[in-house]
Amino acid sequence: MDKTKRVWTYAAIMAAIIIIDQIVKFLVKTNMHIGEDIPLIGEWCRLHFIENEGFAFGMHFGGSAGKIFLTLFRIVATTVVGWYIVRQLKRDGRASLIGCLSLILAGAIGNLIDSCFYGRIFSESFYETAVLFPPEGGYAPLLQGKVVDMFYFPLFEFDWPAWVPVVGGDHFLFFSAIFNVADAAITIGVFWLLIDIVFLAPKAAKAAKSEKNEE
Repeated sequence: MDKTKRVWTYAAIMAAIIIIDQIVKFLVKTNMHIGEDIPLIGEWCRLHFIENEGFAFGMHFGGSAGKIFLTLFRIVATTVVGWYIVRQLKRDGRASLIGCLSLILAGAIGNLIDSCFYGRIFSESFYETAVLFPPEGGYAPLLQGKVVDMFYFPLFEFDWPAWVPVVGGDHFLFFSAIFNVADAAITIGVFWLLIDIVFLAPKAAKAAKSEKNEE
C-alpha cells in the first residue's frame, strides 16, 4: 500500500471512531438525564449515563483551574501523538505501531471534544435531558466541559465470603467501569501498543537486522 492510501486509511478509521463516538454522546446527552439507566441486553449490558468531570478512574483536579489544566494537558498530549503518527507515516513506519497510535489518538480527540466544547453547547443534564445551544448559554465555560460516558457491562457480582482476608464480606462487581466509544478505542490501542512493543517490534527489528546482514 502506497503512502497516500495508508494516510487515507488511518484517517478514515480515526474519523469513523470520532464520528461514532460523538453521535452516541449526542444521542445520550439529548435523550437521557444523568443517572438514567436503559437495559440493552438483560441486566448485564446497559446504557447508564454519567459525566466524568476529571481524569481516569474518577480522579479530580482542583476547581476550574484544574479542569482547564487537564484539558490543556489533553491538547498537548494529543498533539504529540498526532505529530508522532505523521512522523511514522513519513518514515514508512510499521503498520501495527501506526494503527494502535491512531486508535489512541482518535479516542483522545473524541473525549477532548467533550472537554473543550460540551460545556458551551449543552445545558445541564441533571433531572432532564440536555438542550443543544440553550438560549441562556451552556453549563460551563470553554475548556471546562464534562466527558459523557454511557456503556455499562456489570457482567456478574457476588459477596466475598467472610473468611477471605482483606475483602471478606465486601461486594464485588465485574465489570463496574462506565465508558464511551472513545475510551474503548484508547483501551484497545494501549493494549495493542503493549503487544506491539513486547512482541512485534523486536521481531521487526530482528528481521530488519537479518536483512541488512544478508546485503
